[in-house]
Amino acid sequence: MATGIQDEKLGTEPIGRLIIHLALPSVAAQLINVLYNMVDRMYIGHIPGEGALALTGLGVSLPIIMLISAFSAFVGMGGAPLASIELGKGNREGAERILGNGVTLLFCFSLCLTIGFSLFKTPLLYMFGASVNTISYGEEYLKVYLLGTIFVQASLGLNPFISSQGYAKIAMGSVLIGAVLNIILDPVFIFFFHMGVKGAALATITAQAVSAFWILRFLVSKKSGICIRKKYLKPDPKVLSHISSLGISPFIMQSTESFISIVLNSQLQKYGGDLHVGALTILQSVMQLVVIPVQGISQGIQPIISYNYGAGNRERIEKTFQIMTGVICTVTTLSCLFALLFPAMFAKIFTKDEELIMLVSDVLPIFLSGIWIFGAQMSCQTTFMGLGQAKISLFIALLRKVFLLIPLAYILPLFLQVRGIYFAEPLADITAAIFCILLFLANFKKILGKASMEK
Repeated sequence: MATGIQDEKLGTEPIGRLIIHLALPSVAAQLINVLYNMVDRMYIGHIPGEGALALTGLGVSLPIIMLISAFSAFVGMGGAPLASIELGKGNREGAERILGNGVTLLFCFSLCLTIGFSLFKTPLLYMFGASVNTISYGEEYLKVYLLGTIFVQASLGLNPFISSQGYAKIAMGSVLIGAVLNIILDPVFIFFFHMGVKGAALATITAQAVSAFWILRFLVSKKSGICIRKKYLKPDPKVLSHISSLGISPFIMQSTESFISIVLNSQLQKYGGDLHVGALTILQSVMQLVVIPVQGISQGIQPIISYNYGAGNRERIEKTFQIMTGVICTVTTLSCLFALLFPAMFAKIFTKDEELIMLVSDVLPIFLSGIWIFGAQMSCQTTFMGLGQAKISLFIALLRKVFLLIPLAYILPLFLQVRGIYFAEPLADITAAIFCILLFLANFKKILGKASMEK
């Protein structure tokens, strides 16, 4: 079965022009998407009289929100590259089978997550670093947010299937619609209707619902190169196994991010108290501003690698990797420098509390001091994902967060007290990036060689 005109461009259009065409909308989509998280924090942090505590309460609920997103990534980042590879082979039916099974899997995840977290949210929040002063804010936010889990799963989990076909602008549009709506509804619900953190959650799930509808409408239309079809919604063990083998890596990347938040929150609560937990919420938000453009570039470029891997075009893969690495490393370094030079400016975006601003200004340069090398790691990891190398991607995902950051967060405070927790992040970043680069240099040529790819 022949591929469509749009996805054929992944194998024929000049690499530089193609990267601009796909990466820029993807970066814009990622930057817009981060507003879903940040706008809530910005408005909540400025609630008169209780902003700092409310922001901390939202911070301890973030591990649950991250975990919900991780299940979306399991399907989206696990299934979309496989669908793109099938399109490269000219197998549109196989790509649609992957999409259909992904839809079913997302629905099952949504049902289980909504019920499970609704039943156990209070003990989980205490486990994640909540105190008697902040628990009510976390409970109020999650009580509403969990009702929209199905919309979050659909919007985050299915959008990669649009960008994997080369429709980067349409994928960006789905995120843009939701983000703009969230920005508009947040102040209305939080301040005008005096709903506080519940209003922030309601604005978010309403925006995600609209975004999900946009995505589903496209994926059932004739405009989409691959469509959701009823006959492919029935679970196929073989397809689910393939999605799982590749999706486990991004799932672990995001779910361990949740676990890391739990560890850091609890350690900061132990050594520093509520103020440091609130500071971490701001630090993680600033880190997202640095990392998100890199993720947008990599996600925009990954379909080029996957498609040409399926099409057997080794030269285009190597050229794509070279350009991607140069762009990502430049963006990461410049973004990192900007964040390090103006820490107080970033703190004031999220809070008016002077004590919190001073703390963030002090620890932000430490926390982000290793992020400059993250670009090299992301470039290598994106290429492994695009080539369908699940085991290597899984190892890289585990290395930085599970094997390095979590142990360091427990060990360093024994010697440096609360500041040791902030130093754990850059040490993990630098060490993991070096290992990732070495792993890539040792395996990239072998992977392409074993596939017997032709120019």
